[in-house]
Amino acid sequence: MQQSKLVVVGLGHVGSYVLSYAMDSGLYSEIATIDIEPKIALGEALDQAQSTGVMGTTHTYCHAGEYSDCKDADIIIVAAGASIVPDPNDPERLPDRSELAGLSGVVVRDVMSNIVQHTKDAVIIFITNPLDAVVHVAVTEFDYPTHKIFGTGTMLDSARLRFAIGQELGIDPKSVTGYMIGEHGSTALPALSQVNVFGLGWEELSQWRGSALPSAPEMQERVIRTAYDVLLNKGWTNAGVARSANALAKCLLIGERSVHPICTLITDGIYDLPEVSLSLPTFIGPEGWEKRLQPKLNDWELEQLHHSAKFILDTVENTKG
Repeated sequence: MQQSKLVVVGLGHVGSYVLSYAMDSGLYSEIATIDIEPKIALGEALDQAQSTGVMGTTHTYCHAGEYSDCKDADIIIVAAGASIVPDPNDPERLPDRSELAGLSGVVVRDVMSNIVQHTKDAVIIFITNPLDAVVHVAVTEFDYPTHKIFGTGTMLDSARLRFAIGQELGIDPKSVTGYMIGEHGSTALPALSQVNVFGLGWEELSQWRGSALPSAPEMQERVIRTAYDVLLNKGWTNAGVARSANALAKCLLIGERSVHPICTLITDGIYDLPEVSLSLPTFIGPEGWEKRLQPKLNDWELEQLHHSAKFILDTVENTKG
């Protein structure tokens, strides 16, 4: 098996889950951890390294690292930065990821400044929120191959959409083909015109069930709300997005040649969009993302996509402090 190396930057709630899933995957011969708190990076690495003594686990070399470890990395997953948290003074308020723009702007510029000193070969997968604005800063402000930088985007939002549709229909979510596009956040939109279960579209599925399914705005609100169902109870979200990042890494390492709704820089005017970073279904090859798909969207979806793009660009401005 070809040796491969992962660097995880940021070992908070999300990064620690990324590390755990990566260790379980058996895809890596080496994993290095980097955090603004060196003791956290060391502690997480030691914890995982010691676990390889359990029978049946893959003996991956896991260690605390430095940015120089990026030099020979195949993949870098960046989960550094603050997370939205419940407001103790208003526990029912729904904090928006865009509120992190100022802090995350500092983080992404620091992380990218360090990475580019050592490599332009590794594929960089961002998780840091506000995700789309962070990806936009990373791609447009640094001299790094555009096709090698992307974010988990609406992969998690799409999983939540399929989960919600599965609940509506009483079927396994994996039987649903469907996805969210646009921002990973409050302006994400469900492309219900493209949803199907083995060829049955939204209206046909309503007929099959015998009652009307929710409208697109209702599904949009429902999916966006599901993140807060976790956040307001648990205090953070981490499992789904960590799985998403690892699924993308696997896609790259074993050459799955899959299509996922990841966040990339848009420069080709698709859907008459301005230059912006957001999620659309995108083909991923072994060296990074290669080509977007352009499904036919209805008028509501196009309107919402442009609204999402404007929201992201406004958030990008807020990363400048």
